[in-house]
Amino acid sequence: MEEKKIILSARLMSLLFTPFYLPLIGLTALFLFSNLSLMPFYFKATVLIAVYLFTVLMPTLFIHFYRHYHGRTFLELGAREQRMVPYVISIVCYFVCFYLMNLAHVPHFMSSIVLAALFIQIICAIINIWWKISTHTAAIGGVAGGLIAFAHFFSFNPVWWLSLVIVLSGMVGTSRMILRQHSLSQVLVGFATGFFLGLICIKYL
Repeated sequence: MEEKKIILSARLMSLLFTPFYLPLIGLTALFLFSNLSLMPFYFKATVLIAVYLFTVLMPTLFIHFYRHYHGRTFLELGAREQRMVPYVISIVCYFVCFYLMNLAHVPHFMSSIVLAALFIQIICAIINIWWKISTHTAAIGGVAGGLIAFAHFFSFNPVWWLSLVIVLSGMVGTSRMILRQHSLSQVLVGFATGFFLGLICIKYL
């Protein structure tokens, strides 16, 4: 009974912190806790809806159709050899989102969140050719790196927020290992990859 509860909790954690949601969470946090909260509601809502459509809804639907068409289970799709098509779907959707944000002249420090997520997907896809890396921890690692970059831009102390993200990262990584989707090394490398890409893309690109 206890084992079932642990597995259920791990599945819930993996679902709540799926990589697709993190660009949306990052922008929402900016709109709520920075000076961007003063921007018009219509503008913020439009950006969030567009990001949701291209980084959450569309990748999820396309991957679902792909899985259903080929008759694969979620566990089968989690195998390293089966992950490339979902990666490509995500990369294309993220690229279109970033392109449209630039076309609409959305401020770069906002679209850079999607750019960072795009680069994380690309690098994880390349690594996946040889080795299975955790995109869950790569995504939340990108949040940690992006948090430090935005702390520099907006001149605030990120310690408390960073502590929260690190705790959540540990919970996400643990859930992936409990579900036997990743090893400890895959979880740690995923976080490190996302952290440095998030920091570099948002601060320097």
